[in-house]
Amino acid sequence: MPCDPHEPVTIDRMHFHGTEVRRQALTLLRDGTKNADVARKLNVPLGTIGYWKHTDRAKRGECPGKPAPKCPRCDGRELDAAAYAYLLGLYLGDGHISRYSAHRAPSLMITLDDAWPGVQDEAERAMRRVFPDNSTCRVRRKGCHNVKVYSLHLACLFPQHGPGKKHERRIALEAWQQKIIDARPWEFIRGLIHSDGCRITNWTTRLVGGERKRYEYPRYFFTNKSDDIRKLLGDTLDKVGVEWTTTARGTAPYNISVARKASVALMDAHVGPKH
Repeated sequence: MPCDPHEPVTIDRMHFHGTEVRRQALTLLRDGTKNADVARKLNVPLGTIGYWKHTDRAKRGECPGKPAPKCPRCDGRELDAAAYAYLLGLYLGDGHISRYSAHRAPSLMITLDDAWPGVQDEAERAMRRVFPDNSTCRVRRKGCHNVKVYSLHLACLFPQHGPGKKHERRIALEAWQQKIIDARPWEFIRGLIHSDGCRITNWTTRLVGGERKRYEYPRYFFTNKSDDIRKLLGDTLDKVGVEWTTTARGTAPYNISVARKASVALMDAHVGPKH
């Protein structure tokens, strides 16, 4: 992968001003004081004051326009299980959740190679189906794009999020997630392969009738440092009847390999090469 960003430390600039400063600001705003006057009085950026006012009004149901997006976990909104299983696989492979500033909701970002524009399209479609009321975008980086969606409910749908890198902390599915994966195993596998996996063609030579001939055979690889994430893939492959092995990269068993002809054919039928 040309892009392999480290998972950033979550930052919320609102904390820099303290809860007491925010309380004072909201008291002034509710009394009718203008945003600019509150910003000057408390020495807080005007944009932060505007954000505090907006979120306070939203909590009290005073914001006009369309209602806030609903969450499948918090509000019982229907969840597109197939799209979620695929997006969960992408997240566990090449995704992370971060908060950039006090003015934006948290974002889910999947970093995908520009060599596979079709995978980027699929990732964005899955985001739109899982978050139908939220906007998505793509941010260009060298050799790749970050496919993003902003939502206040990302932690509800991706409870595996946490500080630090995924391979340095425990990754386990919750019962409701496992139920979805059990029902949609191939979508989950496809998301993992589309993020940290590949389909390649190996070759070897054999001596046949005194003549050396070249033979080619396809195989699938999945590479991830997290023992937990590799186990999730391995367990799911077992359930769909795909035989796999663990291969080492150096001394570390970072790779899952699918090489048996019948298993490769099964993967081809449900996953296929990146595009």
